[in-house]
Amino acid sequence: MPRWAYPETTKSTVIQAIKVGYRHFDTAALYGTEQALGQAIAEALKLGPIQSRDELFITTKLWCNCAETDLVLPAIKKSLQNLGLEYVDLYLIHWPLRIKQEVLKVPVPKECIFPIEIRSVWRSMEECQNLGLTKAIGLSNFSPKRLNKILSFAKIPPAVNQVEMNLVWQHKELRDFCKANNIQLSAYSPLGAPGTAWGDNRVMGCSILQDIAKSKGKTIAQISLRWIHEQGVTIITHSYNKGRMQENLGIFDWSLTEEECNKIAQIPQRKSRYLRPISEPNDILAEIDAEI
Repeated sequence: MPRWAYPETTKSTVIQAIKVGYRHFDTAALYGTEQALGQAIAEALKLGPIQSRDELFITTKLWCNCAETDLVLPAIKKSLQNLGLEYVDLYLIHWPLRIKQEVLKVPVPKECIFPIEIRSVWRSMEECQNLGLTKAIGLSNFSPKRLNKILSFAKIPPAVNQVEMNLVWQHKELRDFCKANNIQLSAYSPLGAPGTAWGDNRVMGCSILQDIAKSKGKTIAQISLRWIHEQGVTIITHSYNKGRMQENLGIFDWSLTEEECNKIAQIPQRKSRYLRPISEPNDILAEIDAEI
């Protein structure tokens, strides 16, 4: 769903997406879109594209300024208030770090960034699920090393890890780890986030994907999304355009050949740097970036 968009734009986009057929909506405390998403859900229930809130899957995230033991429960309650919902389907820790900052300032000063005390924060996440405020809990932007640490003490293991994943950053090691540990991997920026401060056009401009798309009569976006889907990874798409929303759904009645997958495996790999636009460099961020 749109991030940092005007509320009316977010609301109308979500309603359009529900009409087209989308049922999973991903938001976060940081994005500032929770209220507009909640309003869109309420209107969709009133207008009739959906009959019950249970038809939707809603994900939101704990921002880093609330990644402390006693702040997690108030944070999810605030998100639920914004959304106008009694529960979310999935609640994620947005990044493996803690920010001491009452008012968001971008870039975040490096002196405001600290390591996360993950054991105590995860205990609070488990409490959120036990209280019925979320049906499942998970993580975003966590490496195999950090996931393994959580698995060593978690009473409720993480259901999902949401990360940047696309055909120029295929995350084979993380995919294998999550599959072996029954953690659902979820991909954001599946097309490389072209046009953003952190993304680029390497997916959409890839000659290998252009050739495959042409031979199959599909778009590059469809080839990219289909490959991710075939890895068993859920996909977080982001579009305001009805035509592209429909295009993104047209990936389920065909498949890629073994030869095409082998070509895709040869695409040079390089990740984006998502933290770079929102924070000053420091050792904590460098460690996270090196791992993920």
